[in-house]
Amino acid sequence: MVTVIDYGAGNIQSVMNALRFIGCEAVLADDPKALKNSKAVLLPGVGSFGDAMANLKKRGFATAIQEWTAADKPFLGICLGMQVLFESSEESPGIEGLGILKGKFKKFPANLGVKVPHIGWNSLDVKNDSGIFDGLPENPYVYFVHSYYLQAEEPIVSARADYGIPFDAAVQKGNLWACQFHPEKSGETGIAMLKNFSAAMNREG
Repeated sequence: MVTVIDYGAGNIQSVMNALRFIGCEAVLADDPKALKNSKAVLLPGVGSFGDAMANLKKRGFATAIQEWTAADKPFLGICLGMQVLFESSEESPGIEGLGILKGKFKKFPANLGVKVPHIGWNSLDVKNDSGIFDGLPENPYVYFVHSYYLQAEEPIVSARADYGIPFDAAVQKGNLWACQFHPEKSGETGIAMLKNFSAAMNREG
């Protein structure tokens, strides 16, 4: 069973629908106690970095996520759910992320000749074809919606993309996976990624 964390961010229901589509048992939880009965945890979300961190702390999920990932249990962060795993974001100066992974999020520069936010389909340059990328084409297309991009500060990058500048689009560290794009909105490719996550969960369980 996957526990999907509900912390007041957007796009959570789309993720729930995608998990149910692939036949994965999923529950939506607004209490960290629900993690005790889970095989895997998924943190989705669209919204502001600062608001997300405030809500995660208020609902008791910040510490729960840190403990879960420290135990190397299956975890997937999507979009905002990826961003809060890192140390900081230029979107919310002075606000600390969960600090589970080392790196920061920076705003796309205005002089790149591209529209910000980055909305639409982009190909990935997959660096690590295991985990959620297992069995996928070499340069799969996925759907992005974001204004801030990752600069990871440790060798955890599993895929990169280019939008005016190259940026880190997905990471993996043990049983932790996170991606800036939206698998639940990325058609058959995204469904394959969620199936890979479900398979990893079942292997661990």
